[in-house]
Amino acid sequence: MDLHLTAYFVAVIDHGGITKAAQALYISQPSLSQAIRTLEKRLGVTLFDRSGRRLELTDAGRRLEVAARRILADVNRAKDRVARVRELRSGRVDIVTNSTLAIDPLVSMVRAFRQQFADVVVRVVSADGPAGILAALRHGEAELGLIDSDADHASFVAIPLGTQEMVLATEPALLPDRSTTILPRAAVRAIPLVVDHSDQPTAAMIADLVADDGRNVVVDCAHPAATWELVSRGVGATVLPRPIAAETLPHATIVELDPPLRRDYGLVTRSGQPSPAAAAFIAVARAHCGAPDVSTLDGRDW
Repeated sequence: MDLHLTAYFVAVIDHGGITKAAQALYISQPSLSQAIRTLEKRLGVTLFDRSGRRLELTDAGRRLEVAARRILADVNRAKDRVARVRELRSGRVDIVTNSTLAIDPLVSMVRAFRQQFADVVVRVVSADGPAGILAALRHGEAELGLIDSDADHASFVAIPLGTQEMVLATEPALLPDRSTTILPRAAVRAIPLVVDHSDQPTAAMIADLVADDGRNVVVDCAHPAATWELVSRGVGATVLPRPIAAETLPHATIVELDPPLRRDYGLVTRSGQPSPAAAAFIAVARAHCGAPDVSTLDGRDW
């Protein structure tokens, strides 16, 4: 049953006849009469008793009225839900990332987004490394991925956001000099490390901090919270973004590496028009990270 015929049928009931309903609908009386006859023909029933001076519903018409009003109410509710999502008065944005980026920069980005769009829910999905992030995007488990820029994401649209400074966090006793604030990368090879070798991009990034025989990697740990606890207890040092080091290891010594160690990061998404919530998150993330607002996004270049 066509939706506009349903609306015409209910309008005739509500306005007590064809003439007033046609005026309310801004269509001609003959057009509305023809629409009602078309509806009756399609349904194979007579909806109005036309023998009197005014139209009266038949039994079939009364049964249809109940269903028609329910249909129109459902449509109006659906339209309202769509409008709320489009206007960001509701909805959800799904973001997938791994543990190395879930705290910094994701937490501050989500906070900035929620400050502007308090009615939109943010759902953060966990994945194992860049491959897991991209697989989640392909399978529709999330719309946006926060990823290390070194990952192979050529088939996705990339939105570069910023750069993390990676530092060494350690107990002072593990340093060659307790007053050290800058340390050559080569010197880190003599310091016991707690690292996560399952995080391949990070492992590749810190490869020159690991001794040739790997003897300074004393713990291979995939759990960030456990890594931070091991560092705080003096088991070994670890490499992590400066903001996370300052927040999670406030009593550790933060050492800058020479030359500096940095990691680029950004958002990735499938090609096509993003949802209103995803588009808003991208805009907020760019502004929050101070990234350029470009109109054309290249899935291969950061």
